[in-house]
Amino acid sequence: MIIIGIGGGIGAICRYALGNFISNKLKTSFPFGTFVINIIGSFILGLTNHFYLEKSISTTLWLFIGVGIIGGFTTFSTFGYEAIQLLLTKKYKTALSYIILSTIISIIGAYIGFHIFR
Repeated sequence: MIIIGIGGGIGAICRYALGNFISNKLKTSFPFGTFVINIIGSFILGLTNHFYLEKSISTTLWLFIGVGIIGGFTTFSTFGYEAIQLLLTKKYKTALSYIILSTIISIIGAYIGFHIFR
């Protein structure tokens, strides 16, 4: 449990830093920070899961990276919050694009991460 907590803290700090960096560089209503973070996290989770299932990494490393770091790095709650904020401000096209693209590209990212070394 401690290893997951340490990883989660690392992931959350990385999410905050990268999200702020992206938001400060791109001034747009589309939430690129969370979008990019969730896609990167999905890819790394797929990759880490592949290595774990292939027995290339230990259970401890899987828990540290896959559950801890990536669990703290990716953020479904922020995704949901940002989608609702876009809808409440009547940015319907942006909200729909955000929801559809985030979902599809994150799943593709996880798939690519899982299959890249097959």
